[in-house]
Amino acid sequence: MSQSTLFITHKALPGKRDEVRRAWETHLMPSIQARQAHDAYFYCYDDSDPDTIRVFQRYAVGADPQAFMQGPAYDAYMAAVSPLLAHPPVIHAATVAWAKDSSAPIAETA
Repeated sequence: MSQSTLFITHKALPGKRDEVRRAWETHLMPSIQARQAHDAYFYCYDDSDPDTIRVFQRYAVGADPQAFMQGPAYDAYMAAVSPLLAHPPVIHAATVAWAKDSSAPIAETA
């Protein structure tokens, strides 16, 4: 099985990006830090848009990203941030084909 990644974009209502981050720190950060399934996680502010958050998550080989998004921490987070967002998060799944990282799989060439 290969590694899975998610690229997530949150568009906060004007001026609410820091509130979204506080909700993330309260509801998700502790469980992300404790989970072995997340082997990389980047929570980033978009430099070109003061209301946008971009998240990159990489999951360990065999981990199921959907399992995390169906858990109680994610549910609590979504309940807290939904009133602060312009629209629901945009989530794009991707499979790692190559990475400069010793824990990433080596891509097979055809």
